[in-house]
Amino acid sequence: MTDHITSVLVANRGEIACRVFATCREMGIGTVAVYSDPDADAPHVRAADAAVHLPGATSAETYLRGDLVIAAAQRAGADAIHPGYGFLSENAEFAQAVIDAGLTWIGPPPAAIVAMGSKVNAKEAMKAAGVPVLSDLDPSAVTAADLPLLIKASAGGGGRGMRIVRTLEELDDAVAAARREAESAFGDPTVFCEPYIERGHHIEVQVMADEHGGVWAVGERECSIQRRHQKVIEEAPAPLVERIGADMRSALYDAARTAASSIGYTGAGTVEFLASGDGRFFFLETNTRLQVEHPVTELTTGVDLVAWQLRVAQGERLDGPEPTAAGHSIEVRLYAEDPAQDWQPQSGTVHRIDIPADVHFGLLHRPGVRVDSGVADGSEISTYYDPMLAKVISWAPTRPRAAAMLARALADAQIHGLVTNRDLLVNILREQQFGSGDTDTAYLDTVGLQGLSAPLADERSVQVAAAAAALAQSAANRRSATVLGGLPSGWRNMASGNQRKTYLSTHAGERTETTVQYRIDRGAVELPDLEGVQAVSWTPTESVLLVDGVARRYRVSVVGEQVFVDWPGAGVAFTRAPRFVDPSTVARPGSLLAPMPGAVIRVAVAEGDRVTAGQPLLWLEAMKMEHTISAPSDGVVAVLAVTEGKQLSVGDVLAVIAAETEESTPEQNEA
Repeated sequence: MTDHITSVLVANRGEIACRVFATCREMGIGTVAVYSDPDADAPHVRAADAAVHLPGATSAETYLRGDLVIAAAQRAGADAIHPGYGFLSENAEFAQAVIDAGLTWIGPPPAAIVAMGSKVNAKEAMKAAGVPVLSDLDPSAVTAADLPLLIKASAGGGGRGMRIVRTLEELDDAVAAARREAESAFGDPTVFCEPYIERGHHIEVQVMADEHGGVWAVGERECSIQRRHQKVIEEAPAPLVERIGADMRSALYDAARTAASSIGYTGAGTVEFLASGDGRFFFLETNTRLQVEHPVTELTTGVDLVAWQLRVAQGERLDGPEPTAAGHSIEVRLYAEDPAQDWQPQSGTVHRIDIPADVHFGLLHRPGVRVDSGVADGSEISTYYDPMLAKVISWAPTRPRAAAMLARALADAQIHGLVTNRDLLVNILREQQFGSGDTDTAYLDTVGLQGLSAPLADERSVQVAAAAAALAQSAANRRSATVLGGLPSGWRNMASGNQRKTYLSTHAGERTETTVQYRIDRGAVELPDLEGVQAVSWTPTESVLLVDGVARRYRVSVVGEQVFVDWPGAGVAFTRAPRFVDPSTVARPGSLLAPMPGAVIRVAVAEGDRVTAGQPLLWLEAMKMEHTISAPSDGVVAVLAVTEGKQLSVGDVLAVIAAETEESTPEQNEA
């Protein structure tokens, strides 16, 4: 039996590091964090007993440096390493190095990681063990009869390195792009192809195995709602399995146990399957680590999976009967991204994040909401790592109640500073097809992203919120006034016109301007443009308005020129419109601006080239994902402002596309 673990270093960052630390504290185990330069003041660093700096900013310099991580554990006196997920979690060489250093590896044996590390080899092994699989295709031997197909990275997951191919003409470019993305994310450019099931269901079974031959199937999950092959919503139990019945569940569990036993697996892992609507399923891969979505399994079974990882690593047996599930749990991934703008990742400061929760990282003993997050007020979301802000998870006796509770918690959340997918998540949870449980991998395309990504606040609600902001701003101005501060805002000793404040808000790349007219006279407010709206009270942080006879409270927070207004069920972010516009900030017509921070990884055109609308011009990499920048119209590349390798900020000029009739030279078109 392994010696008792006294201190655990988590070779990871953010939410998963905080999650592991939470269980370690409950078990009386010490904790050690590692951190890169951008993460110096991150919540996971503050949550640990001790922390060790890994110099550098990129993953390759820090969290992917196994030698530095092991040295950090030794320096801090940790006797075990937990890999979390991502980074080195499925790296067999790292696992072996941890063991060779005399430390306890909280994960499966290196041989099991090797067996499952290559998706191509894993499928062969599962086929030999009798687990149903989809056939592999060599990219160089694909024919039209094989279409559509899915290109996948052999060494990793999370949607990175994945491409759907529907025509032979796009195959070569898709393979090349997938290889670049796989190399960037996993350090291995190997890709393979398999048949693509258009409307499949992504079903996975959580397994836990000990060193003595015991294997549990700890419930199944459905993770079919995905964007770019990355999961957006996960739930347990799987609606598809619930509909098909006990026979499908039994067959899934048997296949998952067989998969784990056949490779001598120990610890927590996930066996993933692709299922058709009639209940047939095929092996996809085995994730030899804890999954992002493990909380839905914990909340439905009452099992702390991290605690069992630690117990198994110490040589304990799985005791008692296999856990059974009760009720329903749903998890959403709250990302700093703009779904309406092709899922563009966002970076910058999170000024405030407050999500109503009953517990953080723990089990629920009654219907409620759990939040797992490695982000706090003031956290910086950098371009170096995944832009996930939090996982928000509900549990209730029934699926409808779990969805309703989760939607309400998200709708009431205060999230200031970055564009997020919050409104999309709420809309999905309240959407009819989702409510029926009919959610396959084509859900977002079937229901329509435009409707699902619509803001929670309608046009009138935005106008009322702007009024709340204007009144709060007027109260703040009077409070800070150094002369006659007791007089109302805009006071004159004779009749005068209304005061005006203009705010800008953005959705789907479109800017909306909202102007509020108001006049404060003898303690009352006139709002001439807002029929049915009366002001009850207003302070610098809160306005109470009577809207169509109903009193509503609006919380107002100001950060620089940004104004955030929140009320039960929605929120809106404004920017105060400048009184005067600096001409130098106006981009030349035809300018292509960087939609996100990142690096230029490929340029396909040169100055003077003729281009057509939709033609790819260059590619950016942000958060380990590749993004294509295409020509907005036919024309000529008058200015090309970037080269491969250039680091960009949001709004940087990439190129200027001029109409072919324009007399233009690069010198004339400096942006």
